[in-house]
Amino acid sequence: MELLNRYLDRSNSVSSVSTQEVIKEETLRDDLKFYFMSPCEKYRARRHLPWKLGVQILKIVMVTTQLVLFGLNNQLVVSYKEENTIALKNLFLKGYTGVDEDDYSVAVYTQHDVYDSLFYVLDQYSQLGSLTVGPISFAEDDDGKLLPLTVCKEYYKRGTIDPSDEAYDIDAQLETVCMSHDPKTANLWKTQNSSFFELDFYRLVDINITFQLKGINLQTVRSRELPDCYTFYVTITFDNQCHSGKVKIFLDTDAQSSACRDWKISGTAQKNTHYLLVFDGFVILVCLTSAVLCTRSIILAVRLLQRFSRFLHENYSRKVCEDDQGEFLNGWYVMVIVSDLLAIVGSILKMEIQAKSLTSYDVCSIFLGTSTLVVWVGVIRYLGYFQKYNVLILTMKAAFPKVLRFCCCAGMIYLGYTFCGWIVLGPYHEKFEGLSRVAECLFSLVNGDDMFTTFAQLKDKNTLVWLFSRAYLYSFISLFIYMVLSLFIALITDAYETIKRYQKEGFPLTDLQKFLKEQKDFPVAEENCQTDLNLRYPVLCCIRRVPENDDIVLIS
Repeated sequence: MELLNRYLDRSNSVSSVSTQEVIKEETLRDDLKFYFMSPCEKYRARRHLPWKLGVQILKIVMVTTQLVLFGLNNQLVVSYKEENTIALKNLFLKGYTGVDEDDYSVAVYTQHDVYDSLFYVLDQYSQLGSLTVGPISFAEDDDGKLLPLTVCKEYYKRGTIDPSDEAYDIDAQLETVCMSHDPKTANLWKTQNSSFFELDFYRLVDINITFQLKGINLQTVRSRELPDCYTFYVTITFDNQCHSGKVKIFLDTDAQSSACRDWKISGTAQKNTHYLLVFDGFVILVCLTSAVLCTRSIILAVRLLQRFSRFLHENYSRKVCEDDQGEFLNGWYVMVIVSDLLAIVGSILKMEIQAKSLTSYDVCSIFLGTSTLVVWVGVIRYLGYFQKYNVLILTMKAAFPKVLRFCCCAGMIYLGYTFCGWIVLGPYHEKFEGLSRVAECLFSLVNGDDMFTTFAQLKDKNTLVWLFSRAYLYSFISLFIYMVLSLFIALITDAYETIKRYQKEGFPLTDLQKFLKEQKDFPVAEENCQTDLNLRYPVLCCIRRVPENDDIVLIS
């Protein structure tokens, strides 16, 4: 009788342990199925409201609206700076036609023209208040005194040149001599400093004229925003470094905005600024919520991965393959978190700009623009739940490794052509004058742009270089358009055809997918799930994440 009781107790104990293992396995399976469901499936299965989806939709609307508002304001700033630069060139550069010649504004070729252009700048500066039609004037220091205009000339310390005898004696050390004057004493510039303006052109390297101006951007009032005050740092350079008989004249401006010290405005501009600050604060709050929800999902995924890994190890003595691990470590969530951080930083910078504490328009534009780009790219994740819209994502995943390796190989050839074109054709063709310009020119040729112009613009001064240029251009175009570009397209097409075929015939199942489908035929002693197909397209190993779940029993 005792033996019978012991046997029954042992049977009940074994049965109890087996039942617990089954419940544990089913719980893990149900949690994994729920994790890989779409937001709509989660709602139908457990009435789980799609908070992340709602926050992402709200974030897309708000971040895009914020970008548009900032972009419209930035356009006013950019147009103001550009138009002021054009106005200053017309005010201070004699003979300026409204269009820059190459990288400089004006060029002069005689000593008389150099003196005329130099004195023209000084005279125009002294009469600025009666000439300009815009709200711009001389800059003042903290004590209310006008900041002076400074003229500096740089020249070789000593030198004699006699081209007819092919003789020269030059001391390469440079010296700089400067003078400055208040605008009110403009009529004394020429008389009191006549020796300063006696230029030895064979020693002269350049002349720099620097001054500061103040301006107010009143056009922002029309968009119901407070106007900015600007300080323009103007530099006019007479460049004679080449000593070629051509003196290039440059005018560069560096504009810095700041909050006006004494202002009074009636209307809705200030109120509108407050509304924008509140809106930016709400954007930051939404982005923080999105980042917290995505971080929570990543933590949940890591815990599920640990549970699934323990299950495979305890029951089948195997590890989770790398592709299955990638299914848990969702890159979309990482991308959303990155976009949230960029949007938060950009919103803070925008609020500082709106409050006139910062003027970093370019930095703010980079953060807001990049965050909006990543946010809209993230929408593809939700389209990926639909098979018809998922082809682009799957094709990019499948083709990316091979395309990346292919681009590395093609890039070596491209760099070779870039360096070769720069050193050989640079002196004879404006599109090959710099490395960056060569790379841009070759890229446009790959896309079929400007081909005839590139051939025709080569200066036919050297027959050997002309023949080389033809061989260079024909070989590059033939190699990259007919071979490299065709192979590049073939790689993507091959990946696309493979994805279409497996969408019809079914993708190969991995350990994770077999577990979700309640299959028990796990290979016993494998360390990974790579197959012949995976060796060709590794990302296809875990493409089908969500199995059929019509009869799912969900356990909380």
